[in-house]
Amino acid sequence: MSSKTKAYKIPMPWRYKRYYMFVFATIFTLVLPWIQVDGNHFFLLSFDKLKLHLAFVQFDMQELYLMPFILMVLFLGVFGMTVMGGRVFCGWVCPQTVFRVAYRDLIETKILGLRKRIKNKQLEPDMSKLENKVKRFVALLIAIFLAHVAAADFLWFFVPPQEFISNFFEFEEHWALFGTWIGIAIFLVYDIVFLQEDFCVYVCPYSRVQSVLYDEHTVMALYDMHRGGDIYDENHDKTFTKQKELQLVDPTAECTTCESCVTVCPTHIDIRKGLQLECINCLECVDACTTVMGKLGKPSLVTWSSDYEIVDQKGKTKLFRPKVLIYIAILIFLLVTTAIMGSKKEHMLLNINKENRLYSTKLLSNGKVQVDNAYEFLLQNTENEKMKFYFEIIPPKSMEGKIFIAKPSKPFTAVPGIKKKKIVVLRTQEVLVDDARQDSIIPIQIRAYALGHEEKIVVYRDSIFIFPRADVLKDAH
Repeated sequence: MSSKTKAYKIPMPWRYKRYYMFVFATIFTLVLPWIQVDGNHFFLLSFDKLKLHLAFVQFDMQELYLMPFILMVLFLGVFGMTVMGGRVFCGWVCPQTVFRVAYRDLIETKILGLRKRIKNKQLEPDMSKLENKVKRFVALLIAIFLAHVAAADFLWFFVPPQEFISNFFEFEEHWALFGTWIGIAIFLVYDIVFLQEDFCVYVCPYSRVQSVLYDEHTVMALYDMHRGGDIYDENHDKTFTKQKELQLVDPTAECTTCESCVTVCPTHIDIRKGLQLECINCLECVDACTTVMGKLGKPSLVTWSSDYEIVDQKGKTKLFRPKVLIYIAILIFLLVTTAIMGSKKEHMLLNINKENRLYSTKLLSNGKVQVDNAYEFLLQNTENEKMKFYFEIIPPKSMEGKIFIAKPSKPFTAVPGIKKKKIVVLRTQEVLVDDARQDSIIPIQIRAYALGHEEKIVVYRDSIFIFPRADVLKDAH
């Protein structure tokens, strides 16, 4: 072995790093629905209770204005990730890839031995053998079990896991929920076992979107034809199949034509042909070429780099270029906006509607005229426990103490999630305005609060109090 061969150190395969990522993503998504802070989840969109939990804060459906911002963050995040790192989401985070790797590489290859090697994804098992048929059936049973776990985990972001499990024993009352669960599981089994990577190639629209987002600095798996030689011609037809043939045309070509990068590819492409929509940036081809060329003391011919650096050889890849910085700026803006809007969450909901009758008057024994304004208050307790609520009237400073609540006379209880309707009567026995021409509209503010939580659970609403003109007061006598 030459000194050059000894000096070259083969780095840790990208495949192992992906496995770590898959394990982390799996544990994270399985555990997250179980974590609660003050009874609230990190993310839960409950259509049953009309609630949205976000970052352990509970929002009512009337506050779903946050959802568009969340969706924009997700989509722009994936798009920005694509501009910078190509289809890296597909190869490293996408559930489809995680399921396929777990089924093909772990279950079929490592556990059952149905496939001989992880590095050869093109050779299908010989299903004429009874032993392989039994192994395929066992793999299918494991896939069915895992599909139900994955489907349940997905639904836990819409139905809390504790509630999901308790409903399991009342199937006849929750057939829609469990029908959805089984339907998702069936789709996952079909996708993982039968459709396989054809989902990535033909079904997933992301592969079509990525071509629009790529630029010369986008990082992806690339074959260095300057070192390896051109295996395909300009029409993408294969020209050479053997190293000797290649080196007769290009003596400096380093590609051994071992095809390791082809046999290991899960989407069945040849990375040496150039950029292809089917590539999911799993970097299996990089690992394969790194192993082969590493034994020769040379760096891999397939690298995770950009056209700017490998194909055009103009210089180093620029990761944080203007386009990427714009994506980052927009994402930061959306995240800050969402955080600010979320921080203004109201811990109770209150709608105030004034009754059609402007006011009512009554002559008192002391000669004063009593003026009442009636309202319909629709209040909803958005917390997780029942509480007592009451109101306070904030009139203009010149009228402080002159308008008071006649009804209800004491606090009332509201349970979580149920709207409470209360008829509220505001009253005055003073002459607030002396206007002979028209009724007077007096701006007031309603302060609604939960007893014992006045600082946190409180909302303010603007409304009006209508005071009659002078002749109406006179007629009341």
